[in-house]
Amino acid sequence: MEGNNTPLDCGVDNRARAIAISSLYFLLFLPALLLNLLVAWISVHLKSKTTFMVYLKHLVVADLLMTLTFPVRAASELPGITDRLQAFACRYSHVFFYLAMNMSIILMGLISLDRFFKIVRPGGRLLCQNLRFSKVLSVVIWLLLISMNTLPVIITTDQDHLRNNTNKSELCMRMKSDIGIMWHDVVVWFASIIFWTACIVIILSYMCITKKVVESYRRSRSSNDQGKRKAKVRVFLILLVFLICYAPYYIVRQPYTKAQVNDKGSCTRPILKVVKDLTLWLSSTNVCLDPLIYFFLCKAFRKRFMETCEINRLFPSFGKTAEPCQSSDTSL
Repeated sequence: MEGNNTPLDCGVDNRARAIAISSLYFLLFLPALLLNLLVAWISVHLKSKTTFMVYLKHLVVADLLMTLTFPVRAASELPGITDRLQAFACRYSHVFFYLAMNMSIILMGLISLDRFFKIVRPGGRLLCQNLRFSKVLSVVIWLLLISMNTLPVIITTDQDHLRNNTNKSELCMRMKSDIGIMWHDVVVWFASIIFWTACIVIILSYMCITKKVVESYRRSRSSNDQGKRKAKVRVFLILLVFLICYAPYYIVRQPYTKAQVNDKGSCTRPILKVVKDLTLWLSSTNVCLDPLIYFFLCKAFRKRFMETCEINRLFPSFGKTAEPCQSSDTSL
């Protein structure tokens, strides 16, 4: 059932859905928190000498911010939860969750461009390869997202959440003013544009990187098939993580928003809500998978990670040649 106001039996058990989604976020929270605290500690001890390291550190902040919203998101889904906590989640916690997600997607696109320019134009003097520019750009993006996305949503989600007795699953929409409902649609479109733009940038960047690296192997070590396979696997892993985590959610997000705003009396909305909730949780698992990017793309991070976890004692030669992430580093 979608709610108490509709007689339609859509075959959706809201209580079971809520408990399942809540359990998934609670299960994800502890490993995500421990992993991201470790990653944050390592990042603090790495100097920001390259544009890649600047973007990596901002990505760590975004992942940690998203992780901290998991308990409130999980608790707000539980049946019987107070309206006050659910209203707090709608107005603040969920909003910062999406802020972190959008920032992560943008940073992954910037990291891909950074790798592209360092492979194709090593030692280049383009503006986007300037260290100071990368620092300013990262801060500006945070400020733009907060001012154009986060704050307007918080401000327009200000209606009395007790004004009627409709289904709790729709409380977030009930808290929005008329302008807030319109802005909600704009924000969803904006987030979709961010994702698909970053997706195109990442795919094109790594296609070019792969081509460049394979050509380099052919010219210098044509018989090194293992090296070529390693390069392709690294590209494949990064694209796989990005597409599996984010693509399903952004495919279903726009249809769900249309149903959420316009479709009040059919089974489309409750069914899409189940799919949206599951794909959103899948997107949140990216906070546990982003460290793969740091590990495979940055030798300095890989070395510090292994030293921290004492992996070098088990595999002494694994990170022996690790070096800082320099502008000439051509690892994928």
